[in-house]
Amino acid sequence: MAGETSLATLLRSMSPHLNDGEYVFCTVRNGTLPAGLEIVGSFREQEGLTVILQRSHAEKAGFSFDYVAAWITLNVHSALEAVGLTAAFATALGQAGISCNVIAGYYHDHLFVGQADAERALQVLQDLASNAE
Repeated sequence: MAGETSLATLLRSMSPHLNDGEYVFCTVRNGTLPAGLEIVGSFREQEGLTVILQRSHAEKAGFSFDYVAAWITLNVHSALEAVGLTAAFATALGQAGISCNVIAGYYHDHLFVGQADAERALQVLQDLASNAE
């Protein structure tokens, strides 16, 4: 099933959902993860493997981290080639003074915002959806 490309439809239909838990970004320089470690996402960079995982899992594995985030999923199936969705929500969150780290999955966009900003970010996104034309 192809994802949505209409910006207006994407904004109206994004249905942001705040996932439970606290999430952190860690780096694994040699790229080897401990057996059984449950990660949410990863990206290989020149400096090492970046992994996103629940804070408790990172602590158990002995990983260090600087940033504790909340994870918000936009529950609209956005096409990877859709134009403007990231810019729209990043602008709205930026105007509210909320930092956002975005991961685009095949079906949905996933936003990681500071844990302390979670509820406010969810409200900003819901307002953006409500006011979309």
